[in-house]
Amino acid sequence: MDDRLERFIRTKLRSAGARFEETRRSFRAGLRTGDLPEDGDGRARIVCRRHAERRAVRVDGEGRPECFDPDHQDCRGCVEDVREGRIETW
Repeated sequence: MDDRLERFIRTKLRSAGARFEETRRSFRAGLRTGDLPEDGDGRARIVCRRHAERRAVRVDGEGRPECFDPDHQDCRGCVEDVREGRIETW
């Protein structure tokens, strides 16, 4: 492969990678703030699926509430709902 073509391809791949990372960071930042209603302290106001109660919790960059238990099915479903924007709120 000629050097110019190799440089061109490498440059385009780096550019695509940088755009991907920027998009990923923006998406994760959106999960933190998102469209979830918040209390005065910046915590998301959600209805806990596991305990069926209103909670004000912080949501991390992965869309997981601070009360998340990875071993519990309701908690995993809650994270899916947060990520897809269909979590019950108050």
